[in-house]
Amino acid sequence: MGTLTLLLIALAAVAVLLVLVIKLELPAFVSLLLVSMGTALVTGIPVADVVPTMVEGMGKVLGSVAIVVGLGSMLGRLIEVSGGADHLARRFTDLLGPKRVVVALTAAAFILGIPVFFDVGFIILAPIVFAFAKVAKIHPMRLGLPVAAVLLTVHVALPPHPGPVASAALTGADVGLLTVIGLVVSAVVGAVGFFAARLFKVERITLGSSPASEALEGQEEPETDGPGSPTGSAGPGAGSSAPSGGVSTAVRTGVRTRTNVPSALMVTVLILIPIVLIMIGSVLNTLLAEDSPIRPLASFVSAPTTALLVGVVVAYLAIGGRAGWTKTKRSLVADSALPIVAVIIFVTGAGGVFANVLVVSGIGTALSDSLTAIGLPVIVAGFVIASALRAAQGSATVAILTTGGLLADAIAAGGYSPVQVALITLAIGFGGLGLSHINDSGFWIVTKYLGLSVADGLKTWTVLTTICGVTGFGVTWLLFALV
Repeated sequence: MGTLTLLLIALAAVAVLLVLVIKLELPAFVSLLLVSMGTALVTGIPVADVVPTMVEGMGKVLGSVAIVVGLGSMLGRLIEVSGGADHLARRFTDLLGPKRVVVALTAAAFILGIPVFFDVGFIILAPIVFAFAKVAKIHPMRLGLPVAAVLLTVHVALPPHPGPVASAALTGADVGLLTVIGLVVSAVVGAVGFFAARLFKVERITLGSSPASEALEGQEEPETDGPGSPTGSAGPGAGSSAPSGGVSTAVRTGVRTRTNVPSALMVTVLILIPIVLIMIGSVLNTLLAEDSPIRPLASFVSAPTTALLVGVVVAYLAIGGRAGWTKTKRSLVADSALPIVAVIIFVTGAGGVFANVLVVSGIGTALSDSLTAIGLPVIVAGFVIASALRAAQGSATVAILTTGGLLADAIAAGGYSPVQVALITLAIGFGGLGLSHINDSGFWIVTKYLGLSVADGLKTWTVLTTICGVTGFGVTWLLFALV
């Protein structure tokens, strides 16, 4: 099948998917599966291989996402129901003020996102983001969008994330130079993304049922006690001092003070446990020799599954003990996180199905080959090809790796300096940043957590990632011209 035909099929598939989800309001999970199956059949994938290809795509994504989302949500749920997230948010809001909270949380996301994968970092920070939004009375998207954008920026640009590391190996870029330059450029991109996110009229967006919408509704709840006044809800068991896990209260100047919630320090430590474990493992993997006997242990420790599992167990013990919850209550609270994220997990998996069909059908290869033949300058070609592959098949990492491989020979033969090679590699990374849309599992994670419809997700998240990607490339290209 010709390149043009494959590209037209890809465009038609995306158009049909948008119609099914936006116009006909068919569930995204069902729509993605239908379009994936149709695309596979039309592009000539053998009938006997269509379903296995779909199952393979689901497995590739859910093999990691389901565990990470499940454990991350449990950790967040334990912190949230205990009142810990709310308490931490109040402490920081009192210290910094609402405006500084947004800046501080975005900056924290930039730092924490360096050793942590995008989806893991967002899932860990989500309950804190929404608690801050509730307490500071800020629209959840005012916090959620810039935090997610910053996390994705460092994910595509900086080691030890797999895309930039593997791409550097293919292009011959010095990882140290890539890290130093990438930090500076990513900081600029993060700042632009922060201010760009403020331009969206998020107050006009109706959020669907989600953690973000719960935070928004919580801003309207009374927070003071008085004769006959409501005390609000702190989750299961709230409003009682019984050993089953209720929340005892004390009244000071009319404000309800919960005396057995986790401290701000405890909540901070619980959030940092998985992040620090991932960071330690990543650093050891970078510094140790390939044949070091410690490397397998470092890889095991730095695996998001291990780190989050440790975090959940510690939270189960620490928060349960602090709140006075019974073992049954602790399990019920942790388990209650899973139904909340079920839709996120399934839709994300279906996005993986669509992406895998696009890859197996040859659409991604056809697109990259046609762009390579145009003869653009290497740094421009790197950004354009990576952007096109990102739009075509969804995965930023796959787009970055594929582009690095396609341009490796041209870079080697170009006589570029080490700094220029690092900048070309960085431009490829920023090509994988923008155009996050319906075939990207990250698109579904962000939009479902924020309660966005597909249309609103395209108008906000897709636009924001594209602004960040173009900004990153613009700064990188300017530096390339100067050196």
